[in-house]
This record gives sequence, structure tokens and C-alpha cells, in this order.
Amino acid sequence: MDALTVLPSSFGYVIFTFLYSWIMLGYLAVKVGGARKKYNVKYPTMYSDKEQVFNCIQRAHQNTLEVYPQWLVFQTIAALVYPLSASVLGVIWVTSRFSYAWGYYTGDPAKRMNGAYGYIGYFGVIILSISVALQLLGFL
Repeated sequence: MDALTVLPSSFGYVIFTFLYSWIMLGYLAVKVGGARKKYNVKYPTMYSDKEQVFNCIQRAHQNTLEVYPQWLVFQTIAALVYPLSASVLGVIWVTSRFSYAWGYYTGDPAKRMNGAYGYIGYFGVIILSISVALQLLGFL
């Protein structure tokens, strides 16, 4: 069976959302690499005892990596039935990770909350995933 006949026609938007998330992760990784050089934090040291800004840059990346696998799962499940809605919610979440990181990069951890709007996208795909599950079980 050909995947193009099984997936919704608008699933291409979902693929572009995944590519956008890949760009975001790459950007965050490059920022950590640059900060390692700037603040002289050698591998395999994860955090600095002296450089708060480095730690904020590292945490922005690390926190994103901590939630990314769950987002991928829910994004994919939601997109199987609601590809356009899932894509919009996914773009909101991915974009919020940039805002989150830029706030964190200031060295003031409270400014990471600039990305709090990402919860709309994150919880949105979770709700859509629950809807998909209920539909598969015949409850909706």
C-alpha cells in the first residue's frame, strides 16, 4: 500500500512542520556550540559553575529536547486525522521554542516565559490525539 494513498492529502503540511522543528533544533544546538566557545565550557561539561548565561542557553536547548519526543508523538497522531489543525498547532509550538530560547538567552530565566504561548500548540495536539483515540475506539 502506497503511503500517499493512505495519508490525508494535506499531510504535506505536517511534513513541513516537522522540517521546521528540525531547523529549530539545529538553531538551538548551534547556539549552545557558540556559547561553549564564548564561555569556554568544554565537553563533556553540561553546565558552568561560573557562567549563568551559558547555563540559560544550554537549558533552552535541553528543555526543548526533553519535551520534543512527546511533541513528535502527539503531533503525528493528531496529524493523521487533523493534518491542517495539527500543522497550525505544531507551528505555534515550534515558533514558541524560539521565543522561549531568546528569552532564556538574556540570562534572566524568567524571560523564557516569552514562549509560554507554545502550550496552545502542545496541549492542542494532545487534545486532538485524544480525539483520534476516542474515534478509533468508537466513542466519537
